[in-house]
Amino acid sequence: MDKKRVAIQGIKASFHEEAALKFFGDDIETIECSSFKQTCQALRNKKADYVVMAIENSIAGSLLPNYTLLRDYHFSIIGEVYLRIQLHLLALPGVKFEQIKNVESHPIAIRQCIDFFDEYPHLNIKESTDTAACAKRIRDEQLTDTVAIANQLAAKLYNLEILERRIESNKKNYTRFLILTDHKETDIPGANKASISFQTTDEVGSLAKVLNIFAENEVNLTKIQSMPVLGRRNEYNFYVDVEWDKTAHYQEAISKVLRHTVNFTLMGEYLKNDRV
Repeated sequence: MDKKRVAIQGIKASFHEEAALKFFGDDIETIECSSFKQTCQALRNKKADYVVMAIENSIAGSLLPNYTLLRDYHFSIIGEVYLRIQLHLLALPGVKFEQIKNVESHPIAIRQCIDFFDEYPHLNIKESTDTAACAKRIRDEQLTDTVAIANQLAAKLYNLEILERRIESNKKNYTRFLILTDHKETDIPGANKASISFQTTDEVGSLAKVLNIFAENEVNLTKIQSMPVLGRRNEYNFYVDVEWDKTAHYQEAISKVLRHTVNFTLMGEYLKNDRV
């Protein structure tokens, strides 16, 4: 059986690959992409079977450009992964902390470790496109004056030592990833979570009515994100995640919500997976 081809933003040992391995297991083929849009293109062009896409971080918040990609590409969401973000300081074997002059990583990873680096103002901090790519560059170029902020997977893959463990400021830092596909058959047995998008009608209180419908039918609203409709003043797309215990209640809620919304899109029904 052919391996599942999973497109990720970044390279091997990035957090996106870690999320892919957590969801699919080890028997996958990772398709490395330089941007989130490129992952979507890989899926559209049949160079990948799935995309793993970060959608929100507990510190940085929602990744708004990725909501735009969800809207533009119309892929189905078939799952989610929550990944604990643990950040380590990686260096070539034998390098001592006193030798370090430069620190490289993704800007979000750097921000998440700012308390640690406040204690070492002499270090030159450089932003890069990917945590794992920084680790790989240290290995490839044998840099003895540079460290990377990355995960344990990167340390193992690129044969680097962990100089300092868990340097992130918030130890409860996690990122939520969505699993996307363009397969037509996407029914998930036992699905108990859904991602939907819609616009409300212009009648007074229409959004409140939609939210009340979910509450009245015992459907839990776990996320709501608004995005402006391009070119239309004061109009918004709402992206909503809901969970339910009884499918009949969810189905009843959706049938009622349709009466109060326009451009309603069911982006995916899948299994809740909030373990970190």
